Parts: sequence; C-alpha cells; structure tokens
Amino acid sequence: MSTILVVEDTMTQAEIITGSLRNAGFTTVLAANGEEARSKISLQKPSAIVLDVVLPNESGFELCRALKDNAETKDIPIVLCSTKAGEMDKFWGMKQGASAYLTKPLDPSELIRTVKLLVKD
Repeated sequence: MSTILVVEDTMTQAEIITGSLRNAGFTTVLAANGEEARSKISLQKPSAIVLDVVLPNESGFELCRALKDNAETKDIPIVLCSTKAGEMDKFWGMKQGASAYLTKPLDPSELIRTVKLLVKD
C-alpha cells in the first residue's frame, strides 16, 4: 500500500486531496507545514508527496528544493499544487525538482492519475 504525504495548510483542500487519494486506495498522512512534513518523512518515508506551494513559514518551492537536495528524500516524487497557474510558476516548480505541477482547484481524477504515474510501488 502506497503512502502519500499531503502537505496542505487549508483544511478544506487537505480533506479534498486526502479523500480523493484514499478513495483511490492510497494511505495518506497529512502535514500542515514544512516542519511537520519533515518530521513525518523522518518517521515514515512516503511513496510520493502532494505539496501545496503557499505554506506558513516556508514555501512549497523551498521545501521541494530542500527535499531534492537531501540524499534520503531526493527520490520521492513531489506533486506541487498551487493556485498560481502561470507558465513561469510551473517552470519554477519543475526547476525545484517537482515531478508534476497541478493547479487548484484540483481535479481529483487528474490528481489520482498523476500520483499513480509517479508511484512505483
């Protein structure tokens, strides 16, 4: 069973994302910010991370870059999610090491399809 770490500080969005992933057969773990995400990753390495770009204290871009620079977490696929839908935002997200960039409001079927493509379990 694949575990997906969802890093999202808005409860409504978090519920939509985790609910969609669970309905597709994934186990989900929720973190509200980068610090919480790091501690959850250290306890259990997820199969993939769905990461909001706008987070308190540290952006999803910064967290993505930090995870990709770390030998223990660099191979975890990261799906960035943001209301920022511009080409420059997507380009910047992919440049940080993200495997995919989805825009909000998220289409649950697109999210599931993307995660299934990235998870190798």
